[in-house]
Amino acid sequence: MRKQLFALAALSCAATAAQAAPLMSAEWATQACQYWNTNTALTTELAEKWAKNDGGRGYKVIHMYRTDCGEDTKVEMTISTSGGKTTCVYAGPIQHADMNYRMDYKMHAETKRWKEMGAGEYGPMRAMMFGRLKFEGPKTEAMKVMGPFEQFLLIPGKVPGEDTCPAK
Repeated sequence: MRKQLFALAALSCAATAAQAAPLMSAEWATQACQYWNTNTALTTELAEKWAKNDGGRGYKVIHMYRTDCGEDTKVEMTISTSGGKTTCVYAGPIQHADMNYRMDYKMHAETKRWKEMGAGEYGPMRAMMFGRLKFEGPKTEAMKVMGPFEQFLLIPGKVPGEDTCPAK
């Protein structure tokens, strides 16, 4: 009986691991979008200080990828503001290829670094100061929202992802 329980537990763990999409893949981004919408810091704290800088479009775009997998594997999150909240309305393959870095963001880091940030080993300030997170976008704006930005960097620790590179 005990061996059967261990076997079932092992199968359950294997099935869960098999279901995890590669970190920063389109499938993973969809799950990250869902997580965004459950995080109070991301949905409410960003609304006032961050979301207004959208060029009148009503949304901001974040492109992200794992440096070791290459820029052609990047995914997008589209963040919309409505009713005083910022919500993730899309995540997956790139829909907005032309970025406006006065309001939009592109971030990339090595897989190891995304996992460290996701585990909370360090926040955005250290990640940027030591070059662990490469970043394009309105840096002054980002500096004003370090708390919510840290919550964003925790997403790779909240949404499981495999180490294999996403398909190009």
